Amino acid sequence: MNKRTLYYKLSPDWRFLVRRLWYLPVDLWDSITGKRGKMTPPKGAIFVGSGDFIKIGQQLLNRMIRFVDVKPDDTVLDVGCGIGRLAVPLTDYLSKNGAYYGFDIVKQGIDWCNKHIAKKYPNFHFLHTPLKNDLYNLETDIESHYFIFPYENNLFNAIVLNSVFTHMVADDVANYLKQIHRVLAENGKGMASFFILNDASKENISQGKTDFIFPYPYKNCFLMDNKVKEANVAYDETILLEMFRQANLKIEHIHYGEWSKGTIINDFDFQDIIIFSNQVSYH
Repeated sequence: MNKRTLYYKLSPDWRFLVRRLWYLPVDLWDSITGKRGKMTPPKGAIFVGSGDFIKIGQQLLNRMIRFVDVKPDDTVLDVGCGIGRLAVPLTDYLSKNGAYYGFDIVKQGIDWCNKHIAKKYPNFHFLHTPLKNDLYNLETDIESHYFIFPYENNLFNAIVLNSVFTHMVADDVANYLKQIHRVLAENGKGMASFFILNDASKENISQGKTDFIFPYPYKNCFLMDNKVKEANVAYDETILLEMFRQANLKIEHIHYGEWSKGTIINDFDFQDIIIFSNQVSYH
């Protein structure tokens, strides 16, 4: 049994607790020495992946500037904003005329962002959305495929979802894509990460190049763990393209990551990235 399988056997509350205990010595030392910056959460509180929190956040912003054409005066939506990894570098990039909105199902992340970011930057807004998810939240029965984004139509110039759809099953993804179309401005752009199954990634998996395998079919997607459905979720590329088409979102580019090759350039290049645009306003 590998560490990932063992981790998935824990309840969401226990996963958070184990992470806090694991990183407690490091966090105590960083607190005593003043090594950790004021805009960096304790390692034990970061639930959005490994790697350098600040460096990866800046990489995310750089990719958004390059591919999504985010400008300082834009209004940005960060779906599944976690504990502010993208919000932190955006505080130095967005102007006072710009605005940031982020929501997440994990309350501790939103609480940290409201305390350390929103209090200092009044154009940054964070919202806790308590939705059911096998990996992060089992304290509610509210499902994501019923969720309506709490924002007006055509509000955002840019939308980003990093490591969100990799933890959502197909019905939920389809709803989120339709909601994205509704709240994204005409000619607005977005960026979302996935695990995409195509001929190349399937070949890499069959050759044993990666331990990211998805052997369990489940309602138009494939699961890594059939006991914790949303632990990691992959999509056949043909089905994924059709889901975007049905949501009236145009795929501009697919940047294939390194996950199926078993190599990591950095955390951001690990997953596949879809760049998309909204061709028509929602009425």
